[in-house]
Amino acid sequence: QVQLVESGGGLVQAGGSLRLSCAASGSTSSFATMGWYRQAPGTQRDLVAFITSGGSINYADSVKGRFTISRDIAKNTVTLQMNSLKPEDTAVYYCNYRLPLRNYWGQGTQVTVSS
Repeated sequence: QVQLVESGGGLVQAGGSLRLSCAASGSTSSFATMGWYRQAPGTQRDLVAFITSGGSINYADSVKGRFTISRDIAKNTVTLQMNSLKPEDTAVYYCNYRLPLRNYWGQGTQVTVSS
């Protein structure tokens, strides 16, 4: 099992910044892909960004140029720096930890962007 603990959500005005962090513990692996998804009320959970163990990164089109994902493999952490936030970024953000046969989710952290 892998446990994920997220931190850094909150309320911010449009144009502001937030930084989300996620720490993994338990049966972790340096080969895992880590990332962030988000889910707004009444919608499906969508990918925000992920980063592989080799450092490959993928962003959702809606966040490209505004969000930056990074990770520390030795510390089993992943960070999402969110700049130029928009009201449409409001959602619960979930940390994801993925291996070929295992997939884990954090408990979620609320991000609210006011206009």
